[in-house]
Amino acid sequence: MIKLTFCLRRLPHLSREEFQVYWREKHAPLVAKHAEVLGILRYVQNHTSHDNLNASMQASRGGPPVYDGVAELWFKSEKAMAAKSNAAAAKAGAELLEDEKKFIDLANSPLWFGDEFEVVS
Repeated sequence: MIKLTFCLRRLPHLSREEFQVYWREKHAPLVAKHAEVLGILRYVQNHTSHDNLNASMQASRGGPPVYDGVAELWFKSEKAMAAKSNAAAAKAGAELLEDEKKFIDLANSPLWFGDEFEVVS
């Protein structure tokens, strides 16, 4: 299993709420639509929240959250991802990227592939 982690910052003209609504209601269905052709086995959105618990946690670390959310996408393997490299996958990826440009500050939103090591379950 290989996992893509994407730390998201919103575009400056969007409020956090506008960003999260768009991400959840517009972008998520688009990811779901293309999941099979891209080989996505699981997709999870982690939204930064503003409740008192998070405020106290952020204060203990010296400030507000750096990201507005984190997306996690699981794939079977690098080999399985390579097998999905075709015209349909390229078209799906391009459609997702175009949509991401509407709400994500891409230049300041790092993403990377990694291996997940479960410690406590």
